[in-house]
This record gives sequence, structure tokens and C-alpha cells, in this order.
Amino acid sequence: MTTILPTSEEDPALSVVRFTSELSWADAGPEVAEPQVSRLCTEAQECMVMARWFDLVSLMLTSADVILSKVSEKDLECIFTVICNVVTKSESPDEALEMAKLISAKITQQPSDKPALRLKILFNLYNLLENPYSRFFVYLSALNLAINGKVTEHVIPSFKKIESFLKEWNIGVSDQRQLFLTISNVLREHKSLAKESFKFLSKYLATFSGEDAYILSEAKEEAVRTIVEFVKAPDLFQCDLLDMPAVGQLEKDAKHALAYQLLKIFLTQRLDAYLEFQTANSTLLKGYGLVHEDCITKMRLISLVDLGSDESGRIPYSLIRDTLQINDDVVELWVVKAITAKLMDCKMDQMNQVVIVSRCTERVFGQQQWLTLRSKLATWRGNVANVISTIRANRIAEDGSQAVQGLVIR
Repeated sequence: MTTILPTSEEDPALSVVRFTSELSWADAGPEVAEPQVSRLCTEAQECMVMARWFDLVSLMLTSADVILSKVSEKDLECIFTVICNVVTKSESPDEALEMAKLISAKITQQPSDKPALRLKILFNLYNLLENPYSRFFVYLSALNLAINGKVTEHVIPSFKKIESFLKEWNIGVSDQRQLFLTISNVLREHKSLAKESFKFLSKYLATFSGEDAYILSEAKEEAVRTIVEFVKAPDLFQCDLLDMPAVGQLEKDAKHALAYQLLKIFLTQRLDAYLEFQTANSTLLKGYGLVHEDCITKMRLISLVDLGSDESGRIPYSLIRDTLQINDDVVELWVVKAITAKLMDCKMDQMNQVVIVSRCTERVFGQQQWLTLRSKLATWRGNVANVISTIRANRIAEDGSQAVQGLVIR
């Protein structure tokens, strides 16, 4: 955070007003400029005496467009440091928020001009604010500036702290939606972060629960985008999108029903269902930017894992061949691919042409999966209790035997 060090007896805010007004009226000549500069400085002094901090910030930003275009980056940062520091003088959180909005609006007006510096100014403002909601507002403004100014790499590291930010800001559902969607849009610009983009899109959709149809309809386009990102991602095999109302509304939607059907295929069905869908809707898939060969690869892996879940842990090579629609000589290759992707743990019995599965990744983890997990935990707990009882019984038997031996020796 930038610290202001006074270099003269004049108040820094007044110095900024004087400097910017002189710069603004420089071309008008001294006869016109001097009265105007004097008037603006007098007005600034009145604002400071009356503690009208919002009016002071507004006055200081009057010439912002001029200084943004004519002043060096170093001087520009100093000027806005002084302007931003005015928010610390107000005792009213509401007034501080309004000043933050005013400064943010001016800084984000031309995002392509010195975008990195503008971001730095916004984060300086963020650190000066005490009110949690004001901080949230400035942070969101910074994200939008990063997107529009194409400097998203400067804000991505902050996403690691989003959970702690949310606790600090304590914002409502509507603001959370806006935040998650904006973060996803930032990450969308980086192909290597597609998985993170999908995560925040999912968080956005998860905020829609129990609302009426009109509010849910706001999420339709983003729900389709989330489905496409899931299908497209080569390393995403599990999600809970089907349980979300924002996604469920697409099932009977005239425009987006096929997107919902595609998601259902990738989460509940196998390769043959996808191939049938692709044959009937190849144009739609191309419109979504999906590559057919990539979809086949993903569906083969998903189908193989599905076999591992259904066949009591033993999958014949012949069943893998038929389900994945591949040749005999690449069956083991696809098993290795599934292991490498950490979708399953298994061993290949080449002698008996069988894959023995010990673990498979679930494509969906809903109510049924929770019940299954609960049953397994109950069984495990019972087994552990039996082991403990056996150990205790053995210890009692051993202690009794030793006591008897002691009596015999006596």
C-alpha cells in the first residue's frame, strides 16, 4: 500500500486540486486559468473545512481524464494515492462506499489505457477501505477492469484467497453470483485454467435454489456454458450439475433441452448413447465448439469406469472391447489410460483376460452415492468393532491364563 509523505505545508489533497486544475486550464492562458484555479482551490478548502469528503473526491476527479492522458505513470499513481486516501477521512461507511464507487468508475472508464497501473490504483483503494462491502465492490471492479484491459494475470493469484474473502465480506447471494461468474470469466481467458473456470461456474449455478422460474431463467445461458465446459474438459469426469435447479430447468427448455440431454449422457450413459446423439446432432456439437474425437475419447474412459462400477469388480476384456468399440489389441491401453487419469485402481489378469477393479470414480455423487457410502462406513465400523472385541477377549484370556499359571507355581 502506498504511503503519503508530505513534502510541503499545503495539504496533499489541496496540492492535487491545484496541480490538476493548473494542468486542465494551461491552454487557456494565465488571465483565464488563474481565476479558475483559485476558485477550485477555494472550493476544495471549503470541502475540507466542512468535512464534505464526497464532494472533495468529486472535485478532485473533475480533471481525471486530463491527468490520465497527460501525466506520467509515476505522477499519476501519486495523484490517485492522494485521492484514494480521502476515503479514510470519512466516518460514514456509506459515504466511503460512495467515494469508492466514484473513484472506481473513473479508473475503469478506459481499461485498455495503462490497465496494470489502473489495477494497482484500485488495489491501493481496496487496502485503504475498512468497510467489508466497499472492499468487495472495489475488488469486483478490479476483476472487470482486468478482463476488459486484458491483464487478468494480475488478479488470478488472489483467487486462492476467495474463501477467506467471502467470510470477510459477508455478501449476499446476489453478490456471490456476480463474483463467481466474474471470476469464471477471468479464468476463461486462460485455457490451462479451464478446470478452475468450471469450478467457479458451478459455484455460480449452485447459488440458484428454490427461486421462481423467472430468476432461474437468468442462469440458462451460463448453465449451457457450464455443460459445454464439462464435456470439453479432458480431465473432468465428475460433477453434480444434474442436481442443480439452474441446470434442471434446461431439460424441458425448447432451446436448450439437447444440452441437458448431452450432459445426462456424459454423466449416466455410455459410448453408444453418445454416438447415437452425435449422429443426430453433429451440427449442434460443432456449434458448441466440441470436437467429436475428443468426446469419443472421454466417453470411452467414462464407459470403462462405468463397467468397473457395474460388474462386481471384474470386467472381461471382451466386454471392454464391445462397450468401447475398440480392437482387442488396445483394450489394455485404455485400461492404462483410465489408471493414469486416476479414474480407477485395478489389475489386469492377462491369463484370464479380466480386469480386476478395486476402486472407480463416481461420475455423479448424489443421494444414492451418499447412501452407499454410509452403508460402507457402517460395515467398516462394525468390522472395526469386531476386531476390537476380539483383541479385548484375547487379552482377558491371556490375563486369566497368566493368573492361573501364577497359582500353579505357588
